[in-house]
Amino acid sequence: MSIQTIKSADGKDYVLVPADVYRALKHEIEGKIAESVAADDDEYVPFVIEDYISNPVSLARIHAGVTQKELARRLGVTQAYISKVEAKEKVTAKLLERVRSVLN
Repeated sequence: MSIQTIKSADGKDYVLVPADVYRALKHEIEGKIAESVAADDDEYVPFVIEDYISNPVSLARIHAGVTQKELARRLGVTQAYISKVEAKEKVTAKLLERVRSVLN
């Protein structure tokens, strides 16, 4: 298993780990985060996906924990179509409602 590290612009190191490793360590990680927040530690910055993704279809899919391929299957379209929709800045209300209906 390889672990990917990322250095931020301000020089801090971050580590990406596989989801199963994260799940195994989740309790410990959440404890450290709670300690950091309680200590009013400026180092902890919560990840808010809406800060990085604005497409409502992408957000709905990600919040539902569904892949593009699975969403495409549920809608009866191709994964390539979902990718194109998610690359757009604006999505029609009708399409968004259809996506939400298959995700609920």
